[in-house]
Amino acid sequence: MTRKYFGTDGVRGTVGKNPIRPEFALLLAQSAGRVLKNQSPSGKAGVFIGKDTRVSGYMLESAMQAGFLSAGVDVMLGGPLPTPAVAYLTRTQRLDTGVVISASHNPFYDNGIKFFSSQGTKFPDELEQEIEAEMDKGYFCVESTFLGKATRLDDASGRYVEFCKSTFPNDMTLRGLDIYVDAANGAAYHIAPDVYHELGANVVPDGNTPDGFNINEGIGATHTDDLPERVRAADCDLGIALDGDADRVIMADRNRIYTGDLLMLLIARDRLARKKVLTGVVGTLMTNFSVEKKFWEAGLDFYRANVGDRYVLQLMKEKGLILGGENSGHIIVLDKQTTGDGIVSSLQVLAVMIRTGKTLEELLSDVKMAPQVLINRKFKAGYDWKEDKKLQEKLQQASASIDEKGRVLVRASGTEPVIRVMVEHENQNEATRIANEIAEMIPCQ
Repeated sequence: MTRKYFGTDGVRGTVGKNPIRPEFALLLAQSAGRVLKNQSPSGKAGVFIGKDTRVSGYMLESAMQAGFLSAGVDVMLGGPLPTPAVAYLTRTQRLDTGVVISASHNPFYDNGIKFFSSQGTKFPDELEQEIEAEMDKGYFCVESTFLGKATRLDDASGRYVEFCKSTFPNDMTLRGLDIYVDAANGAAYHIAPDVYHELGANVVPDGNTPDGFNINEGIGATHTDDLPERVRAADCDLGIALDGDADRVIMADRNRIYTGDLLMLLIARDRLARKKVLTGVVGTLMTNFSVEKKFWEAGLDFYRANVGDRYVLQLMKEKGLILGGENSGHIIVLDKQTTGDGIVSSLQVLAVMIRTGKTLEELLSDVKMAPQVLINRKFKAGYDWKEDKKLQEKLQQASASIDEKGRVLVRASGTEPVIRVMVEHENQNEATRIANEIAEMIPCQ
């Protein structure tokens, strides 16, 4: 059964256009509330709502709150919080569902809504389909006697700061490290600097002055080309860049950027060095070919999931693994957190550095990434690339020509009308040529 509204990471779009409108958010919350109550043995339910710093968050938060209350579901509000903080607080407050109002790394004029279970994991496809089916029944409000109530968790950010710190070894300190922290003017603007500072680091914060419009604007985990330069300008040892909802992390020293692939490899190697049980890891279709080989060389099984941290987590559970992630910076460490968490993941990396006394450059000097070219091609409405015979023939030819020197990947985005063409090749020029030839065959908007 195809979902009408939910994509790979909840519902997302441009504010003011369907579905990101207040009337849709109200109906979505009301319908989700009815589903939750039907599943509850007591017939009652409670939800936690957090958001990032977009100006539209106020509007959608109010609409979602009204929807849940009108369905007879109690609401706890957390204000601006990272996505993983909502997952954590939903669990610790013993609530049925967590709701995040965020479009992650997208510009301020986009927004989205995603749900977490009582265990801090994203809703499965089947539950999202059930909510959509409930939406088809339309609006209705319970009698006044059965309306829900709303409260605010005033110390939500402080609780999450303490949780993040608890994932860092008690016998270690960040004292002596100068860290540049880029919070993307997003949900972690008032949290991330405090976490590193309270663990002993000297912190130079950036992206910590949100105004509702500057989230992810030329900053954060999706704008890291100049991150080493910013680390040098801040006279720091390393930089940590989060995205708008702080579930991604990219790191850098003064000379090099370290993506999610590399950080996950570093964490895996440390677990093996300390004789921790680790039999394999999960990456995605986008994981660099060179990194995959390093996992195999370390004696670890490597599995590729579809792009999207929900699919990474799904495959991790199927294989019984605790480590997985994406090159974009989503890293899931299941013995520390239930979902991707940029701050917690960075602390695992920092712990390896403190434990070994080595820099990121020293720890990952042997990894030479295969040149990767990624082209996002907006396609015409109604175009189905899987049914394009000429394109499929081209893909077969390209894969055959590359052989064991790299790989070709084409996939449709789950959040926007683009087809992503990715080519890895040991020769940068060849990767660029092949990617361009494939992309040009896709009819553009």
